[in-house]
This record gives sequence, structure tokens and C-alpha cells, in this order.
Amino acid sequence: MAFGSSTAYGPACGQCFQLTLQNPVIANPPFHPAPKSITVKITDLCPFTQGGWCGATTDEPNAGDAYLNFDLAYPSDAIPDDFFPSDESLYGYKDFGVWNITYAVVPCIPSWPGARNAAALGSVANLGTGVCCPANPTGSPNDTCPSFSDQNGIPPDTTTTSNACHSFSARHSFLLILLYSLALFRS
Repeated sequence: MAFGSSTAYGPACGQCFQLTLQNPVIANPPFHPAPKSITVKITDLCPFTQGGWCGATTDEPNAGDAYLNFDLAYPSDAIPDDFFPSDESLYGYKDFGVWNITYAVVPCIPSWPGARNAAALGSVANLGTGVCCPANPTGSPNDTCPSFSDQNGIPPDTTTTSNACHSFSARHSFLLILLYSLALFRS
């Protein structure tokens, strides 16, 4: 719900989610490692491609037969090195690929590690004006901001120290969320 395009535009920017690994989509290891969790904050856009992981619409699921996708940028300083299992001698796989997860909406403060970094609570400067993330949004249209949208154009420049966001009304309700995780937010 947070990434920007005409087919997928929504108000989830700035919300935090706890993601827990369940099992890999394709890999079939002899056993599954103990579940691990990470708290992430929705910050940016999803690279929409027809038939790709970000390609879900209200009528059709994505390539993984799901309407929801958290796309973690890995490797990243923001994700612990041991979050994804990678011991080939133990599991028979070096890279499990795409994972099924469970998720829960959680308050960003104090759940998200980046909440301790004041610069991380507003816009992400090196991503330009395409990102707006309230410190701890409620989900109300009054405290979330749009990412870039083909229909709505470039969002307001929120890279000032005020971290202020302009309100907007969500025009679509899509069940697809993207995460773009940045090393800058790791505390």
C-alpha cells in the first residue's frame, strides 16, 4: 500500500510491521530453522513489473500467488546477517530464496530500531522527495503521505527538518505493501 504507481497507490507509508519468517516458497530444506522476526518501516516504492513480486492488483495476485509483498533489500546493514538462514552444510541451501511470512502492524516507537535515529523519522534524504514517513503513523489519511504516483505526480518535498507531512486521501485500496530497507536506519 505504500509504493507509487497508478495501479498501486496507498497510505501505508511510515507504518511499521513485524515480519516473522515461516517457510521458503520454493526451497525444500530437510528441516526449517527456528523462526526469526524483524521490525521494518514502509518507506518507498515498489518496482512494478507485470507478473513480478510487485505486480499484484486488486483483481490478481503477484507471482507468488499473494496480494502482499514485503521486499527486503538484502544484504543490508539494516538486516542482521543471521536473519536469513544460509548455512549450506546444515540446511542444504545457501539461499532459500523467497519466504512466506507472518506479519503484524506494530507501533514504530519503540518497535522499529530506526526510531532511535531522529533523521530516520521523517523523509529519507538520499531518496529525494519520493519518501515521507511520519514518526509513528496511526493509519489515518491525515498522517500519512503518498509516494510517487503516475496519477498524482511528485509528492511534496518533505526533506526539511520539520518532518511535516501533508495529508492526502487514498484513492485506491490495494493489498500490496513494499518495504525498502536502508542501512542508514540501523542503530
